[in-house]
Amino acid sequence: MSRRMTYQRFFAEAVEALKAERRYRVFADLERVVGRFPHAIRHTPEGETPVVIWCSNDYLGMGQHADVVEAMATTARRMGAGAGGTRNISGTHHPIVQLEGELADLHRKDAALVFTSGYVSNATGISTIARLIPDCLILSDALNHNSMIEGVRAAGRDKAIFRHNDLEHLEDLLRRAGKERPKLIVFESVYSMDGDIAPIGRICDLAERWGAMTYIDEVHAVGLYGPRGAGVAERDGEMGRIDVIEGTLAKAFGCLGGYIAADGAIVDAVRSHAPGFIFTTTLPPAIAAAAATSVRHLKASRAERERHQHQVAATKDALIAAGLPILDTPTHIVPLMVRDPELCKAASDRLLDVHGLYIQPINYPTVPRGTERLRITPTPFHDADLIAGLADALVEVWTHLGLPFTATQAREAAE
Repeated sequence: MSRRMTYQRFFAEAVEALKAERRYRVFADLERVVGRFPHAIRHTPEGETPVVIWCSNDYLGMGQHADVVEAMATTARRMGAGAGGTRNISGTHHPIVQLEGELADLHRKDAALVFTSGYVSNATGISTIARLIPDCLILSDALNHNSMIEGVRAAGRDKAIFRHNDLEHLEDLLRRAGKERPKLIVFESVYSMDGDIAPIGRICDLAERWGAMTYIDEVHAVGLYGPRGAGVAERDGEMGRIDVIEGTLAKAFGCLGGYIAADGAIVDAVRSHAPGFIFTTTLPPAIAAAAATSVRHLKASRAERERHQHQVAATKDALIAAGLPILDTPTHIVPLMVRDPELCKAASDRLLDVHGLYIQPINYPTVPRGTERLRITPTPFHDADLIAGLADALVEVWTHLGLPFTATQAREAAE
């Protein structure tokens, strides 16, 4: 066997292992059309077919907002396509400076720093902050996102994992570390798979009692919660107690990029020491201008958030009435439990191929084995007809695959 064939075998076997475990991911080739979201076009070898997207992280549809699109197009025509370099080498263009100003104002912090993605802002932000604190102990929630886990790992500091949202366990770990040792608590506000929320105020109480810094990931909350869309911490009146707020521009704001907002000294230190910031090209001016427009709009307008919450509630009500096994969540995330990887993929495939509804299956390692699910994310644009169509399609799929309902009468009605 040739050297090339030997190496190719390693990669082929890695892919085959995923297929054997029913964890191989297949991507849908989608074309979003401005003004028609959540309707889209699916491209397949057999041709184009219409679909309705039910799993987008563009939670408010801001990616198609007329002002956001116009800001991107106008800026690209005026300033070109690319940023031209890193922030240190000609890449600190005016739109990114304006965007950071908008984000600092959104979170009522001294400063903000924009990264190329939310993943990078977590991975490089957490690792840099912890490395700059001598003898830092990182305390991380057990269900934190992979980007946060990578940031904790890359920091090279001692770490302790506390059980998800378990304040007694967190306090026990803080107590063991002692008040004098520097500590950083990293957690999320909205956990994107189960749709639950962290007890932010009580975590801040513990941080103040035991002398710890706080770092919160608000990526699934910014734009969606709070009077100006600054997230759950703003909604709950706790934003001023958080040391570092991390967010994304790629979900409710409908664009691309991640950021941190914090005290000026923290942001300046990360700016000056973080490899994931220093050694990468800046977001293009057009993207920064579009994101700033979206942030600015959602600070002033509550209409999108109110409509979003209304449609989320309507979707939950319809699925519950149909006897479908959704998790009861206090957020906009609607997990529909399947609990089997093969059936989860089969349900997703049937929804797409038979009903023209796109909901990506969520399997291990994104969620633990045995908790496989369809993750539904309604938007303000999923109207009553689309919600009714979703419920009917899911009942048909559940019946066809023999999946369990929570209400016998719903199953009988479908038969």
